[in-house]
Order: sequence, then structure tokens, then C-alpha cells
Amino acid sequence: MRAFRYSIIVTIACVLAAFYWGIQSPLGAWSAVFLVLILGVMEVSLSFDNAVVNASVLKDMDEKWQQIFLTVGILIAVFGMRLLFPIVIVAVASGQGMGEVTAMALQQPEQYAKYLEESHIGISAFGGMFLLLVFLYFMLDNTKEVHWLGAAEERLARLGKLDSIQVMVALVILFLLQALVELTPEQRATMLTAGIGGVILYVAVSSLDSLFENEEAGEAAVKTAKRSGIAGFLYLEVLDASFSFDGVIGAFAITRDVVIIMLGLAIGAMFVRSLTVYLVNKGTLDEYIFLEHGAHWAIGALAGIMLANIFVHTPEVVTGLIGVAFIVLAVISSIRYKRQHRDEAGETA
Repeated sequence: MRAFRYSIIVTIACVLAAFYWGIQSPLGAWSAVFLVLILGVMEVSLSFDNAVVNASVLKDMDEKWQQIFLTVGILIAVFGMRLLFPIVIVAVASGQGMGEVTAMALQQPEQYAKYLEESHIGISAFGGMFLLLVFLYFMLDNTKEVHWLGAAEERLARLGKLDSIQVMVALVILFLLQALVELTPEQRATMLTAGIGGVILYVAVSSLDSLFENEEAGEAAVKTAKRSGIAGFLYLEVLDASFSFDGVIGAFAITRDVVIIMLGLAIGAMFVRSLTVYLVNKGTLDEYIFLEHGAHWAIGALAGIMLANIFVHTPEVVTGLIGVAFIVLAVISSIRYKRQHRDEAGETA
């Protein structure tokens, strides 16, 4: 339970805050508490694969950066991405000031939600392209030796021999989408700009490892260094941000109350971080060899859903279930793999 102590504290604080807020609003105290808990569960279900991928990066970090991820990182995740960022989006879309948009969010939540939903093309394109590259860089990696889906993943990995194939594939998908989907010229420009922005951000964040290059150090040392400090922390925060886009917009399908949304998503974000640390401490990624593969397939599915959301809405429950399904299948495959190799080792002995 040690890994979840901060999550439990945050949950209690958010539930008490929701109770107090509910008393002050027409929503009612117990309704507010119920909605906050529902939003927390939704956020965890949508971001469980995020926790697995986070763990693959966090395991190379020292304890100091793990604590920063749980403290400073959670403040960025909750107040930055789940409260401030949507306000910035609405401010840009509506041409209003931050103060006016904040007042709108609290006093006119319906209007605030309308502005936010109207920005879904840019949000979906940006987040979808970033997550698509997370998926592609894992799958199109010719140095990857373990393949969950056998020949299919092995063929994908071979493509990694081509320079920048991941960015090339992502951009081809983006340009095909904007050509095939019926959009207004303004929407098309928004989609292309946001999508290319997502690609640029991924390349920029993943290229931070160049700051650690050292001709005297081996490749393994450089790889560890790039994920052990500020570079790894920034990568995790951007990854979390990409996951949060879908959750923030989906939350408005449950309630229009911005305070309730922030409190509910804060609980979910905190539990995802605690789950990440738990997976690292327990060595779960080493125990379940295909878990990271399943998480990346889930991220690929989420990227596809976010891009598809540009022209057709996918219910949040479907998104969450797809992610959970990949994780469960990966765990089952890992158990079978471990049992099979144990039996083979026994027969050899």
C-alpha cells in the first residue's frame, strides 16, 4: 500500500472538497461525491496502459525523480493539463482572456463545454499524432528482440531499419486523413497544424537524449541517462498530457461542472502515477514479459480512436475497454510464456 498512500490522501481530500462544493451548488453533496469517484475510475481505465509505459521509463529513474514524478508531476498533471490547459484552449478559440474564460467555466459551464468541444479537431489531431509516434517507435524498432504477436510484430520491427520510418508513417497517415475526411478548409488547416505540432513535440522530447551524448560512454549508459532525469520526466509529462486530452473532453459527457471534473480527474491521475511506481517496485514488467507490448498496442488503438474522433465520436467506455483488453491479453500471454519456458527448462534438466 506504500505506493498508493499519496493517492489515498488525494482521494480523501478530493472527496471532501467535492462534498463541500456540492453543498454550495445545485448538484448536491452526495451527487458531487459520486460523480468525482466515477470520473476517477474513468480516468484510470483510460490511462492504465499509460501507467505501464510510464513504468518502462520510470524504472531507470532514481528515487529522487520518482518522487518528483509523484509530487511536482501530479501538480502539472492536475492543475496544468486538466484545469489550466482546457482554459487556454477555450481562451484561444473564443478570443477571450483567461480571467473571462475561468469565470465562464465556473458560471456558464455549458458555454465553456461548447467551446472546448468545438476545439476537438485540434486536440484529437495533436494528441493522436503524439501517441501514434509512441506506438510506432516501439513497434518499428529493429533492435527489439521479444515479439508478442510473433511474425506480425517481427515484420514491423524490421521496418525500423529505415531511417525516420516512424515519422514518415505518421505524416502519411495525417495527410491521408485530411485528404479523405470531409472537413471545411478551416478545420483541415487546424487538423494539419495540430497534427504536425504533435509530431514536432514528440521528436523534440525524444531527442533530448542528445544532450547526454558522450563519446566516452557506451550506448547503454547514454540510454539510461536520457531516461533517468529531466529528459525522462519531461517525456512522461508530455505522454500524460496526451492521454489527458481524451479524458478531459470525455468528462464533459458525465458532468459540466469544471470543479467536479478537476477533482475526479485528479484522483484518477494520482492513482495512475501510484500504479506506475507500484509496477516499478514489484518488477512487474520483468515478470510479465508482454505487458509493455500490450500497453503499446493499447496506445496505438487510443491514437487511432483520437484521430477517428475528428469525424466520428467513440464512447469513452469503448476506449477504456479496448485498453484494458490489450493489457489483460498481454498478461495472459506472459503467464503462458513463462509456464512454457519453465516446463521446457524442466524437461531439459
